[in-house]
Amino acid sequence: MSETILSLGEFKADASRLLDKIRVEPTRLVLTQNGRACAVVEDYEQHQERQRALVLLKLMVQGERDVEAGRVVPQGQVFADLRRRLAGGEPADD
Repeated sequence: MSETILSLGEFKADASRLLDKIRVEPTRLVLTQNGRACAVVEDYEQHQERQRALVLLKLMVQGERDVEAGRVVPQGQVFADLRRRLAGGEPADD
């Protein structure tokens, strides 16, 4: 994904066209104010996709830490517990 750096004034002057552009092209707009980066504008779908990827990465890291700490349960036990809970034999842990 490319980045385009614009002043806040440039963005305000042409916001509608720039927003249309980022919907079509995977571009991130970095807005500056007084010569310093102050905000990022990107397509909402691109933002959501990145957020989902970050959540998956966090889950992977958490899983690796659980394995390293020995916080593991055999797969067969997990599925047996789930079957019992789904059958109404035991309330789910929240």
